[in-house]
Amino acid sequence: MNVDDLRIGSGWDVHRIVPERALVLGGVTIPWDRGLLGHSDADVVLHAVLDAILGALALGDIGQWFPDTDPAFKGIASSKLVEQVMRSPQLAGWTVVNLDVTLLAQAPKIAPWREPIRASLATLFDVPVDRVSVKATTTERLGLVGREEGMAAQAVVLMTRKAADRVTG
Repeated sequence: MNVDDLRIGSGWDVHRIVPERALVLGGVTIPWDRGLLGHSDADVVLHAVLDAILGALALGDIGQWFPDTDPAFKGIASSKLVEQVMRSPQLAGWTVVNLDVTLLAQAPKIAPWREPIRASLATLFDVPVDRVSVKATTTERLGLVGREEGMAAQAVVLMTRKAADRVTG
């Protein structure tokens, strides 16, 4: 495989925790008494993965693609943003090989939701579930995550050209 056929990207996102809002992580609604504040559904996991994909292909970031000043994206499910990015002409010829996500959250516990989130990510990004990693960590009560003011996520993705579009040489 030619090195021109591979791209690695990283993404990071953070959102404030607020009352009376649904908590959506990786396309899965998690029962909790709070949620995340954002122009969209504030799915910090999907936002980090989208930034990783866009970064891998040098296509900017989620804020450029979906500005929070655009009323068309107010309250939109981040899974809809994923659909738009993944079917865009700029991603034609590329596919996700694997993705690795770390959620930084003091609460709620993510372990019961890890497999549903992995399955959702696998479906949304058209990758086998055994190539999707979802981990969670606290920050030992330090910083905005530790004080339960916000949640953050970081993601790393490996992209490859689809076989028919590979560069030879």
